[in-house]
This record gives sequence, structure tokens and C-alpha cells, in this order.
Amino acid sequence: MLNIVLFGPPGAGKGTQSEKLIQKYGLAHLSTGDIFRANIKGGTELGTLAKSYIDKGQLVPDEVTIGMLESELKKHDGAKGFIFDGFPRTSAQAEALDALLAKMNTEITMMLALEVEEEELRKRLLLRGKDSGRADDQNPEIIQNRINVYNNETTPVKHFYTKQNKYKGIQGIGEIDFIFEALCKAIDN
Repeated sequence: MLNIVLFGPPGAGKGTQSEKLIQKYGLAHLSTGDIFRANIKGGTELGTLAKSYIDKGQLVPDEVTIGMLESELKKHDGAKGFIFDGFPRTSAQAEALDALLAKMNTEITMMLALEVEEEELRKRLLLRGKDSGRADDQNPEIIQNRINVYNNETTPVKHFYTKQNKYKGIQGIGEIDFIFEALCKAIDN
């Protein structure tokens, strides 16, 4: 089973590349943001619990997030593997994900991280903000804060997977197909 943690700062191209990887390798896409929204909209027990935290501006506790992920993993019983998008964000979450996958007799194969310099990220996000109308991509201060949060939160996760020899940094600047080829090469090796 091929299980990939796909990481990169906002604007690195994770969405674009994950779609291509899903098609090529037949993986199921697990985005914690999508899972939260679906559980909240569906009024599930975990969704209601998550909403109670979100409504107070608090982070959803790891055990709630892991509970939702476990439920989602079970829905894709015959999957060839998974792309985890937006999770784990902390070492504690990475440990919890490892424990969950071990219960299912599988593990994270690798963490693929799209590496893009901050100046390029700012340009991409401002351009995306113009094209998409997303407010969070139009304000340079918000963009910088999102980049800072990413840098501060993911550094421990990068070290977590580096210790397991599962971290693979991929240059995220260049043509989409060139980056995709680099991701595939990392997976296939």
C-alpha cells in the first residue's frame, strides 16, 4: 500500500500535484479540511464535536481528527493507498497517524514535501487571489502569516519523517509536469 503525506507551504502546488498523483497511482485523497467539512455538514458525532471547537476558534483535538480519519480510511477499504493532505501537522499527529495505520497493518510510505522559496509563494498566492477571489490569498500580511505558521508547525513533522528515512524534499518551482516527474521518480525509487 502506497501512503503518502503530501506537504508544502500554501501556494506550493499541492492541490495540482495531488490530483495528478491520485490519477497515476490510484490513491484515495484524504484532506482533513474536506473531512471536517463533510462531518460537520453531515452532522456526525465527531463533526458536531469538531464544530464546537472550531466555533470557539480553537484547534480540533488530535483524537477527534484521528477518529474522523479512521472512519474515512475504512470507507476506502480496497484503496491502493492514500495521499494525506494537511495532516499530520505536528509530531503528535504523526505519531497518532502511525499508530492508526499500524492497526490497519500499513504505514506511511513517505512524506513528499514541495519546497518553494517564500518570495515565489507570495507571488503565486497573490496571483491566485486575483484569479480565484479568495480573500486569504489577497492580503500580503495574511499570506505571510500562513507561510510562517506552515514553517513553524511543519518543521517538527519534517524531522519526524526524516528520522524514519521517509522524508523526500522535491523542488516545487518549474513546469507542472517537470515537478510531477520529480514526484513520480521519488515514489518509484
